[in-house]
Amino acid sequence: MKKILLLGDSIRQGYDKYVKMAFEDVAEVYYPRENCRFTAYMLRHITDWVEQLQCGNDVDLVHWNAGLWDGLILMDGLHHTPISVYGEYVERIYRMLQILFPQAKIVFATSTSVQEELFEGLPFKRYNRDTEKYNEVAVEVVKRCGGEINDLYSLSKDAPVEYHSDQTHYYTMEGTRLFTDQVINCIERKLDIKAKKLDYEELFKDKEDICGM
Repeated sequence: MKKILLLGDSIRQGYDKYVKMAFEDVAEVYYPRENCRFTAYMLRHITDWVEQLQCGNDVDLVHWNAGLWDGLILMDGLHHTPISVYGEYVERIYRMLQILFPQAKIVFATSTSVQEELFEGLPFKRYNRDTEKYNEVAVEVVKRCGGEINDLYSLSKDAPVEYHSDQTHYYTMEGTRLFTDQVINCIERKLDIKAKKLDYEELFKDKEDICGM
């Protein structure tokens, strides 16, 4: 069977288990239980997660994202990760993945859009204009390194407001369907495998939304 590794923040946590369900009996899907947060955190902990997951070095595809935490504006008015540093970290993560998984196809998923107005009164802010700038940097770096892009930002930008579960996440049934299907389709194309169709209405019956930063 093929091996797939999913890495990323709470957006990834919204689709990882459903991707695993879809590829049951076709591919082994691995992902850390924790939120991979921002690029510096991911860079430090990739080797820990690989050891914990025992996925080996023969992973066929890595699908990853990082950026929403990096572009966060904190109480001092500055971004969590300066954009120049963000680009450097994206490249270092990419190179680290190449070392860990020399045979893997590497796909970077762009950060998703948010409901900016819902950040009013919070000690931190997110703006889509910043996300777009951070995405541009990441896309340039990943393409230069030879990787591929799964454009979740464009997908999210056109999503109806009711697909959101809060200011950042899409843990509703339709939001989950939107991103899960996009990731599944991407993996199917890259690995030439076929996932089974998911019954989201059944999966979301009696389900409570989960949220995280």
